[in-house]
Parts: sequence; C-alpha cells; structure tokens
Amino acid sequence: MYRVLLIDDESMIVEGLRRVVRWADYNCQVVGTACDAEEGTRLIRELHPHILFTDIRMPGRDGLSMVAALRSEYPDMQVAILTGYRDFAYAQEAIRLGVARFLLKPSKMEEIKEALTVMTERLDKQLPETEELSQNASSFIVNQALSFMEKNYDQKLTLQAVADQCYVSQWHLSKLLNRYAEKSFYDILNAIRIQKAKELLVDPSLKIGQIGEMVGYADTAHFARTFKKLEGMSANEYRNTIR
Repeated sequence: MYRVLLIDDESMIVEGLRRVVRWADYNCQVVGTACDAEEGTRLIRELHPHILFTDIRMPGRDGLSMVAALRSEYPDMQVAILTGYRDFAYAQEAIRLGVARFLLKPSKMEEIKEALTVMTERLDKQLPETEELSQNASSFIVNQALSFMEKNYDQKLTLQAVADQCYVSQWHLSKLLNRYAEKSFYDILNAIRIQKAKELLVDPSLKIGQIGEMVGYADTAHFARTFKKLEGMSANEYRNTIR
C-alpha cells in the first residue's frame, strides 16, 4: 500500500480527509497526520510517505520554499497542495516545482479523488520525475540559500541554519550547493564576506579589524588569512592598491 501523510494547520481538515476518503480504494493508507509544518517535516523524514497532501500557507512557513524542498529532497514523493491562497502565479510556480495538483479550499471530493488517481497512477507506473522538475526545485533551493547568505553574511552562519531556512537537511543543501554552485557552503560564505570586505576597504576611516567583524569574522587573524587566500594579498595591501 502507498503511504499517505496529511498536513494542515486546520485539524478539522486533516481529520475530515482521513475519515471521509476511502483510501483503500486507491491502495493507500494514511500513516500519519500533522497540524504544523515542523511536525509534518519530521514525519516525512521518519515515515517516507509516497503521497503528501499539505497546506503550504501555514504560520511561519514560506510555502514555495517548502514545496521546493520537498520536491528536491524527496523527488519520488507525490505532492498535492490544499490551500485557500488564491493566486494564479503562486499556483503556476508550485506546479513548475513539481506539485501534482493544486487544490483550492474548500476542495470537492471529486477533485481529491482525481488527484489521488493521478498520483497513484504515477506511482503504479513508477514514472520517474523529469530532470527538468528536479532541477527546478533544486535550483529554487540553491537560490534561496544564496539569497539568505547574502543578506545575513555578517551573522554567525552555519550550514544547518541556512538549511533550516530552506526546509531541507544540511546534508541535502550541501549536496545541492556543490552540484549547482560548484562550491562548498563555507567557500561560498567566505567569498561573499570577502567581497563585502573589499567594498568596505574603500573607506579609510575603518580599521582592518573592524571590517573583519562587520563582515562576520569574530577572529581578526581568521579574516586576514581568508582574505589573503582569496585575493592573493593582505587586506591592507588591497586597500593600498585602491587608493
């Protein structure tokens, strides 16, 4: 039987779906339910469902990032969206990322049955997800990660912290960064920080140690080593070349 997981912050919807749909008719079994994204994510990693019905407009969650994360990390899982968010462009993007069906609340039983039929037929035929859909989702996640790093480079960033923002495991994010950006997480972060430092070195009133702290290096010696490694000269030598 195909394992089904239901996620929605409205418990009545979760319970209604679990009870009303004749899951066995589709060779399916509901193996878990969740009323928030955090619990839902934990259950996905624990139960490895074949089919997921989920809302993507839950408190504290970026819906499209959540969809991209699911499609990228679990490419064979069939995903159907249940949402009250009526935005055509948003729906288009979700489908581009590989969502099987985008259903508006309140969804009719016929729509849910049709979504189930489509998803189980795909699973029956063991149809692999196309390379384009996989790349779309993975590229979305990488862009989200890079954007977050660009905005928060001056903070104490870790791979886990960025992965949490993108709703994927740190292992999966590391793999995506190496594949699509062709650099490790820390190589990317250091490149961003040193580029920002070069911009700040134009201001002669700022000391080298200050600049290191401003771009996220608590240790001045670490900043100095990293700058020289990437630029082939010290920060002070670089400052002299631009005067």
